[in-house]
Amino acid sequence: MQVSLLISSGDGPEECKQAVAHVVARMAAEAEALGLEMNACFDGPKERPASVIVVLEGVGAEKLAAQWLGTVLWRQKSKLRPQHRRANWFVGVFALDQPAPDAVRIDPAEVRFSSFRAGGPGGQHQNTTDSAVRAEWRSIVAVSRDERSQHRNKAVALQRLQFLVDQRAAQSEADAKRRANLMHKELQRGAARRVFQGDTFVERRWEG
Repeated sequence: MQVSLLISSGDGPEECKQAVAHVVARMAAEAEALGLEMNACFDGPKERPASVIVVLEGVGAEKLAAQWLGTVLWRQKSKLRPQHRRANWFVGVFALDQPAPDAVRIDPAEVRFSSFRAGGPGGQHQNTTDSAVRAEWRSIVAVSRDERSQHRNKAVALQRLQFLVDQRAAQSEADAKRRANLMHKELQRGAARRVFQGDTFVERRWEG
């Protein structure tokens, strides 16, 4: 199962972009705990991206995605603007359509591969050899650690990298941009799906 999501700050300020980074980190932790593979493509610096495309893979990916779809609220007094009175920052999480394949074809010769020692998602089945592979192309990164051989992980990492690139290309097309802009403006600031608070991004109950 493979699911693509757009995590967006909409037209929000830098604090909303910080919230996007928190959501990505929290989602990655939940994905790892469930044994899912997660790869992400950032629009902007990782500390404060305007939006992030996330691809979840594995059994349970659809269920995890469903737990995030909608509006996420982060309650935190701004440290970027200490005098600012606002303390509620909103992020939207939206499902993305599958992109057209190979919209931008990656030349494998331009991809930088590196291997590392890692078990499967969630840390299980720790390998004794450096069989996991990280693939990077023009600042976009994908990882594969599911297969037993480095050769196979290299092929899977390249496939995942191509999918991320295709997804980003779809977002950059005029019609995809219009859909994304509409989604950005659909943030429902009065009906958060999940609520988090503070620097440690602790989840709280939504009280309306």
